[in-house]
Amino acid sequence: MMKILVVDDEPDVRTLFEQRFRREIRSGSLAFSFAYSGEEALGYLHEHHSEVVLILSDINMPGMSGLELLRRVRTEPAPPPPPRVMMITAYGDEASRNQALALGADDFLTKPVDFAALKEKLLALPSA
Repeated sequence: MMKILVVDDEPDVRTLFEQRFRREIRSGSLAFSFAYSGEEALGYLHEHHSEVVLILSDINMPGMSGLELLRRVRTEPAPPPPPRVMMITAYGDEASRNQALALGADDFLTKPVDFAALKEKLLALPSA
């Protein structure tokens, strides 16, 4: 099972992911946890560091941005393996993309998320 932490300040994101990945959740191939801020995500990672395989994070959030979360995930000491990180943003501008990749993002997606393509990417990843 691949455990994924979705970080987004939009409250409807949880429902959207649970609907779009219903079959994978039910079969046990994917499991999702949700954080609504970068700060909440860091807290979750400190408590569940060995479980999370992938972080899907929005870039633009109040408080700690997704880029700051990415920087902290990549630079603060944590038990290996470091989770994969995919950044999601409504702004597909090159500056955000380049900054995310420079900070160590594994992938970069734009909103609205193409869930069919995301599902293919997730199911193609090794599960741990």
